[in-house]
Amino acid sequence: MGEVIACANQKGGVGKTTTVVNLASYLARAGRRILIVDLDPQGNATSGVGLSSVPAERSVHQVLVEGAEARALIQPTAIEGLSIIPSSRDLAGAEVELVPLFNRERRLARGLADVRDEFDTILLDCPPSLGLLTVNALTAADSVLVPIQCEYYALEGLGQLLGTIDLVKAHLNPPLTIKGVLLTMFDARTTLSADVSAEVREHLPDRVFRTVIPRSVRLAEAPSHGRPVSEHAPTSRGATAYAELADELLARDGVTPIVRDLVPPAPEPAWVTRS
Repeated sequence: MGEVIACANQKGGVGKTTTVVNLASYLARAGRRILIVDLDPQGNATSGVGLSSVPAERSVHQVLVEGAEARALIQPTAIEGLSIIPSSRDLAGAEVELVPLFNRERRLARGLADVRDEFDTILLDCPPSLGLLTVNALTAADSVLVPIQCEYYALEGLGQLLGTIDLVKAHLNPPLTIKGVLLTMFDARTTLSADVSAEVREHLPDRVFRTVIPRSVRLAEAPSHGRPVSEHAPTSRGATAYAELADELLARDGVTPIVRDLVPPAPEPAWVTRS
């Protein structure tokens, strides 16, 4: 049965969608069967893999509100082995629509039950809130990946997220674990990023991924092209970092790391000459 990983942090702009899309693409390139479930009404993971203008009847809204099973809603992407259940604009109202529904916290878990065996990893892209969409993700997940931005207030709200995870464990999903904390938007030119990194590692020992995601223009550009960075700028620092994260994730699961070998070498500068 495939592992379900929720990528969650109620703070916006910390790199949740960037992480889901790019981690998924490298795991798929390594031969894994990967499914993204876009639970953010903004739909950035959906557009980030090249899909747009998805109607509600073809989106995750159907799973959450109408009780549909996931299989009929899965769409392929341009990357072999990577599929997605997209978001749609109607998802913005799902928080309200879910309130009166029976078993409202388990709607996603029920919808995904019939496809878990078909994928090695299912990545849930959560919205920047701790509402019912995120609670559904945490209830459906085996583990949680928490991106934290390397800036001031990095730990602000983390206690609230961990508290929500504990509540979900206590009442809805006892086996839920923390997969790891991922430091994002690291700028090696500043002491601030180094200080934040040290602080997070001090507060959460043994839970922080070794891999750190740098600030990267190429990472920021890739969504506008509807492609993961592995396709948009495969030799960039951001691409290398997400390849290393995929390897680290596989290594934690006892799989021999192979993703880093898929990254092409960076081209030599134009001024380099060879005789």
